[in-house]
Amino acid sequence: MADILMSAPLFVALNDDAAIALRASMVEVTFAKGGVIFSEGDGGDRLYVVLEGKVKLGVSSSDGRENLLSVQGPGEMFGELSLFDPGPRTATATALTDCRLFGLGHEDLKEWLTGRPELAQSLLQALAQRLRRANEAMGDLVFADVPGRVAKALLDLSVRFGVQRGDGVHVTHDLTQEELAQLVGASRETVNKALADFASRGWILLEPRGVTILDVDKLNRRGA
Repeated sequence: MADILMSAPLFVALNDDAAIALRASMVEVTFAKGGVIFSEGDGGDRLYVVLEGKVKLGVSSSDGRENLLSVQGPGEMFGELSLFDPGPRTATATALTDCRLFGLGHEDLKEWLTGRPELAQSLLQALAQRLRRANEAMGDLVFADVPGRVAKALLDLSVRFGVQRGDGVHVTHDLTQEELAQLVGASRETVNKALADFASRGWILLEPRGVTILDVDKLNRRGA
């Protein structure tokens, strides 16, 4: 578990002694599946690192429609945006599975940033990577068809949560069909059609809240 925590952007730039000291200033919290960690519009005063489980970040429209922005897993961080731009939370964070998190208050983090430019640089790099992914997702919504977006989403989930086995890459993403559709910005029916097509071609094997990718190359080409 320590290796997972130390792989988070908050820790990778620190030496061992500093990382241990920073860990000691964090608070461990747990959430059961479905628990709301924070809601869109809440005041933001804390960032979190996922140690166990998965967290989904989503936004809702005024008419109740939901869009899933991302899924965060072990070693990943969320909630840090308000450190650099204080204001209400821009998304709702919900435990996709039972979760174990480490939280750090922004005032505590600011003390660590003082005199540690390497830590600030690591955090800014993580934010830049997230912005790059958001820009790519926006481009996909404009230029890529739904099957292409589904292929890219499955590949991204496989890189982060997949386990290589004899028959392919097993990915337990823990998303419902509706949540997977929200992640790619399409209707559930259209996404299900794309998944069924991939399965019929022998590229994937569908599983409850998961998938086994049998042909990564074909899926890569479809998502290109």
